[in-house]
Amino acid sequence: MDNLGIVFLSELVGTAMLVLLGGGVVANVILAKTKGFGGGTLMINFGWGLAVFAGVIVSYASGAHLNPAVTLGLVASGAEEFGNPAMGTTVAVSVVSVLAYIAAQLIGAIIGAVVMWLGYKQHFDAEPDAATKLGVFSTGPAIRSYGWNLVTEIIATFVLVFVVIGFGRNGDGGGLAALGALPVALLVIGIGASLGGPTGYAINPARDLGPRIAHFFLPIKGKGGSDWSYSWVPVVGPIIGGVLAGLASTALLPILG
Repeated sequence: MDNLGIVFLSELVGTAMLVLLGGGVVANVILAKTKGFGGGTLMINFGWGLAVFAGVIVSYASGAHLNPAVTLGLVASGAEEFGNPAMGTTVAVSVVSVLAYIAAQLIGAIIGAVVMWLGYKQHFDAEPDAATKLGVFSTGPAIRSYGWNLVTEIIATFVLVFVVIGFGRNGDGGGLAALGALPVALLVIGIGASLGGPTGYAINPARDLGPRIAHFFLPIKGKGGSDWSYSWVPVVGPIIGGVLAGLASTALLPILG
């Protein structure tokens, strides 16, 4: 398999693992009759952080972007290659490689959401509230205000990508793997605890759109709509935040060290 195929598979598996475990902790906390029911926001924050940890661990070959906002942020920062130089699995940054990363992330997110649903099938059936079921798959705002929701996602994703690029300047290649699995897990927990309240901190277009697509086509009992009117916010916001972080990194990080 050539390097593009390796990084595609790496991103697909890593993002699937991320969404399986991340969606799984949300299901455990909010669906009816689970043993983790009522575990609270911090349990979700820690669960998502550990989901990112697991996703990074299994996707070092691609640099573990796991997120289109990270991929596009690296492009905006002037990256010339993706992947893991230490493993010899690098690819040149191009339209093809960028699309391969994003496609793998989206497909992986859909697969992860489907497997998560299979694990909680009986609890989805037992849950009477359609909005709660959708909340397992995708994010939604605490107060619906598209403009301000967009601002929140931009800020939160800026923090993620700026820190990732900052660490990557002293590591091998770009992506979450440049931080190492544990630091990036702690970063995601911190973002969730600090900035997750208004929108549920998607900070990842694939993480939100992929599961939302899965929610749309899966035969979930009493699922209701997929809230497509909001779906653009957790896609556009993280992309803007990621690109801004990439651009800012070129000006600020050489000064900050």
